[in-house]
Amino acid sequence: MVVLRDTPRSGNAGNTSNAGNAGNTRYDSFKATMDPAIYPLTLYYESACPLCNAEMSNLMLRNTEGHLRFADVSAPDFAHLPAGATMQDLLALIHARTADGRVLKGVEVFRLAYEAVGLGWVSGAMRLPLLRPLAEWGYPVLARNRHRIPRGLVRLMFEGAVRRAAERSAAARCDATSCPR
Repeated sequence: MVVLRDTPRSGNAGNTSNAGNAGNTRYDSFKATMDPAIYPLTLYYESACPLCNAEMSNLMLRNTEGHLRFADVSAPDFAHLPAGATMQDLLALIHARTADGRVLKGVEVFRLAYEAVGLGWVSGAMRLPLLRPLAEWGYPVLARNRHRIPRGLVRLMFEGAVRRAAERSAAARCDATSCPR
């Protein structure tokens, strides 16, 4: 049986603030509008793909509020396909299942995932009139060629983002009385 990876919420269950966004009223208002029909959102990804794994690691570290769940479709025991999707579909483009059971794929999955971890500015950029069609056209091309991207380039692209995400995650686990650092 596959266990969906549900990244930990901040260490203090009563603490709903996000340390990396303390005092950020835009982030606070965003959190208040998290749609319960969408979140938690389950992302289906391929950890055997270096690019996919790097991006999901980044999202896992930033998922301090627990709005995302992760299902590795390349895990030997993966067997829970979302309704209407085949393994070939899951390996071709990123897919997600919303809390109410809808299955989404492609750029919309990234938009919702980035919003869930407080990167609404990335999501907002992908909705701009000029960038939206470019993202919708470019993502399938990138997805088809993702295994051709050298690991060194993937590390270069994500090393800083993953480091910042780890720092943010560690800060979110700290509260006024304790910090595991």
